Amino acid sequence: MRSMTGFGRERTVSDGKEYLVEIRSVNSRYCELTAKVPRNYTYLEEKLKTLVKSRLSRGKAEVSLTVYDIQGRDTAVTVNTPVVKRYLEEMRKCSRELGLKDDIELSDVFRMTDAFTVVRPEEDEDRIWANVEAAAKGALDKFAAMRETEGEKLKSDILEKLANIEKMTGEIEKLSPETNKAYCERLYTRLKEVLENAQIDEQRILTEAAIFADKTAVDEETVRLRSHFKQFREMTEAKEPVGRKLDFLVQELNRESNTIGSKCQDLRITKLVIEMKSEIEKIREQIQNIE
Repeated sequence: MRSMTGFGRERTVSDGKEYLVEIRSVNSRYCELTAKVPRNYTYLEEKLKTLVKSRLSRGKAEVSLTVYDIQGRDTAVTVNTPVVKRYLEEMRKCSRELGLKDDIELSDVFRMTDAFTVVRPEEDEDRIWANVEAAAKGALDKFAAMRETEGEKLKSDILEKLANIEKMTGEIEKLSPETNKAYCERLYTRLKEVLENAQIDEQRILTEAAIFADKTAVDEETVRLRSHFKQFREMTEAKEPVGRKLDFLVQELNRESNTIGSKCQDLRITKLVIEMKSEIEKIREQIQNIE
């Protein structure tokens, strides 16, 4: 079981360049992936996406690539002297016309558009991708490890709440027959009060009690609940992503508890159903974080 929230970073150095890959993800109903790469490496965007998608089935993720030229020997930088001179002429002209102080310094040259020309050598794209891929795989491993660690915490919390619901189901199963017996006794007492000394039709009481028991029986619901508990635990041990399946199963748990609540005539069972629904809602919220 994996969480949809995770982060991974890997930094590698090769061929005079430093490659930094970061991957982060948050919750999402679907699989959404975006990539940020330097302008000179846009050809790597789809490759990065494909690589990350191979380890991601659900969640909103972003992968970013940063490349630093450590040595910078192969990069040629030249000053566009005619362009800089033209900038300076126009700036000084503006200074004279407006009566402003001429305080132009070297630092102002660096802010001039097109003041420098940067020429980078042709790069071996396959070689670059091999280096980026190595960094990306390292980041993916850390990313996946974090999601699995978070997933184990979620799993532990969810199973604890599931055990509470299962315990409450057992209590309901014990209380349900008592409810029918109590109803039969109340019915007998009431009829006795109304009819006083008249003969009470025992068969009629048994028939009414049977009808009541049929309307309020929760055996089918508790059996289905126990089946869902079993499926739930099996899913938490699955190797593939189970977030969507668990989400559906929680809906079924909620459905059965609602049915029990609508049938019950006992305050003790009503309180148990309310507690069950509270635990089910907590599980549902946690499952929104599972891949």
